[in-house]
Amino acid sequence: MKNILSIICLAAFTSCIGQTVSLETMAQCIPSQTCPNASYVKDINNSLNKYVGTWKGNRDGKNYEFNFIKKENVGENQKWDMLIGRVKITNANGIVEYDNFNTPDTEIKFTGFNFQKDLKAYLMNFSGNKSGCIDYGFLYLRIKSEPNKMTVLFLPDYDIVTQDCSNFTTTMPAEKVISLTRQ
Repeated sequence: MKNILSIICLAAFTSCIGQTVSLETMAQCIPSQTCPNASYVKDINNSLNKYVGTWKGNRDGKNYEFNFIKKENVGENQKWDMLIGRVKITNANGIVEYDNFNTPDTEIKFTGFNFQKDLKAYLMNFSGNKSGCIDYGFLYLRIKSEPNKMTVLFLPDYDIVTQDCSNFTTTMPAEKVISLTRQ
């Protein structure tokens, strides 16, 4: 009887700490209240796949080229499947204003976070050229109902400015939708 009880306790303990849950499940939870104690948050339903690839669009005279790749099992304590993003921004004269296409994955500051609770947008952390001027926040990716169409919206994290930010604009246009087409 003692051995059976030990086996049941071990199985229950292992299932609590070794649990794999879906991205969709984690999107529904409220941190520290309803989140499962998962060791791996996996893209079980392949929900990230529709974002993977190269997307292009323009806004206010600038051209935007995004590339998203899916990375699996990322992290140290808790593993996640997520998107890693890269972007190249050129102005109307063809001058490159921002380009992180050659940045190694380990140094990229454009990484997936999770889906919104309604599962209609995927959130990514983005940090641009001048973080002291609040050039960081969330980029919201939304796949449109039309095939191969997506929009992105950057909402900066309005925090304390720590540098002279005269005449500064964020790397991504703040609070403006950029329409993209899959290439």
